[in-house]
Amino acid sequence: MTQDTRPLIRVVAGILLDSDGNYLLSSRPEGKPYAGYWEFAGGKVEAGETNFQALQREFEEELGIRILAATPWLTKIHSYEHAHVCLKFLWVNPDQWMGEPQSREGQAWSWQKAGDFTVAPMLPANGALLRSLSIPRRLYGSLKTGLHGENSMGAYRVLPLGSAEGSGANVLMEAAQWQDRPEHADSVWMMVQTREQWRQAQEKGADVVVWRVGNAAQAAAVDEVLKHGVSVPLVVAADVQTASHCGGQWLAAGAHAVLADEKMGNGNG
Repeated sequence: MTQDTRPLIRVVAGILLDSDGNYLLSSRPEGKPYAGYWEFAGGKVEAGETNFQALQREFEEELGIRILAATPWLTKIHSYEHAHVCLKFLWVNPDQWMGEPQSREGQAWSWQKAGDFTVAPMLPANGALLRSLSIPRRLYGSLKTGLHGENSMGAYRVLPLGSAEGSGANVLMEAAQWQDRPEHADSVWMMVQTREQWRQAQEKGADVVVWRVGNAAQAAAVDEVLKHGVSVPLVVAADVQTASHCGGQWLAAGAHAVLADEKMGNGNG
């Protein structure tokens, strides 16, 4: 695969949620590349703007929505026919925006459920992103026995590879088990503890990465990775005390979820 040598254009997009957990999608207006395709609203970061300032401007210009706050989520590099872009997706919770969506550029807009999108065609860069949206941002349980949470479609479970119920659609596994990954799993969650394992997880195509934090060095490694942006949802798992102390910082930096695992830190983690 030939490397794209065109200048990288910075673009931001917002994952805007309503009070029911639905996400806002809009269509690209006539006159733009991929006109009629659906995407998360946003646009190019202009000179002198931060990502957040660009998001605020774009949502006001396109949809008449005022963005009050946002947190980083995923960073994607994508080569279109017309541009080579670095897409920064920012997460906007229901209490972090004001207004009602308006079609200020003649575009259509629609609220959609994670895991059950009904609009098409979708912008090519957003395929994997849409699957990631179905992953709950609050997870409970243990890496030993499995994780559970809830999204807008209902209950969500992740089961360890080889467990009694291991035929589930979402599978949790060690990096060393990758050769045994189920072919038909809806998603594969790889557990890592080092930067090298993090790199391997991305190369191998893990859908979600779970970083186990058991000491200060591992916590610092997570901080460094989040600072540069992550391309797949990153769940940070730590003992209850560490999760309570550092969880807010990790979420603000772009972690998808923080798991307070009671089985970690007591000799069983």
